[in-house]
Amino acid sequence: MRRFFTLFRHQVHMMMIAPSTYVAAFLFIVFMIFIYILGLLELSENATSSTPLEKFLSIFWVPVLFIVPLLTMRSLAEEKKTGTLDTLLTTPVSIFQVVLSKFLASYLYYSLLWALTLFFPLLTVISMPHALADDRLFSLSQTLAGYSFILASGLSYIAIGIFASSLTRTTLVAGMLSFCMLFCMIIGGGLIIKFSPPDTGWLSWMSGVADYIQTFKQLEDFSSGVLDTRPFFFYGSVSILLLAITTLVMDARR
Repeated sequence: MRRFFTLFRHQVHMMMIAPSTYVAAFLFIVFMIFIYILGLLELSENATSSTPLEKFLSIFWVPVLFIVPLLTMRSLAEEKKTGTLDTLLTTPVSIFQVVLSKFLASYLYYSLLWALTLFFPLLTVISMPHALADDRLFSLSQTLAGYSFILASGLSYIAIGIFASSLTRTTLVAGMLSFCMLFCMIIGGGLIIKFSPPDTGWLSWMSGVADYIQTFKQLEDFSSGVLDTRPFFFYGSVSILLLAITTLVMDARR
């Protein structure tokens, strides 16, 4: 356990000095500030429009498609390219510990980025005290449910990025693979529902599966303040499965 925490601290340190993490943080914060302000402006012009938080969360997938690859593409690909991974594995640590430490370090940074966005509704409450009495401006239940979804789905998204990085020695290729996998996972369920054939025959099970994994339907439930345990189970299971596969891939390529 001591060796694992040493690995984890090292991975956090490496992320803190990597230029790509600061590029990801800057782009993320600027984009999310713009979206939140846009939500406030729309609410001021149209009282029946969605809340700033709903607007904010509805496009969460856009920064995810770019931020996650930036955070994870160097994790294993760069290590294999420079040969430091082989050196690391000569020490008394397992491949799974290496993979898990990189996953947790990336997930920690991902969570911190989203935690920073909590200052947006906080500043709204401070600058407009009546926001606490107006659910359109601030709703504690909606905020907790929405961010619970962000953190739960982030488990699988970061695991996808780590898995993509294990498949290649080139960080650019790893980033592109991660982007494509994330796009398929986030958008795929909705596309299957939209273009699926009628619910007859042996293809009818596809609609049920697609409805279960449909990201935007889950997001809609969480954004309205509804907590559902099924997405937690789904994203947790996907992340565990991908980490296990990543470990097998790394072990096979030693």
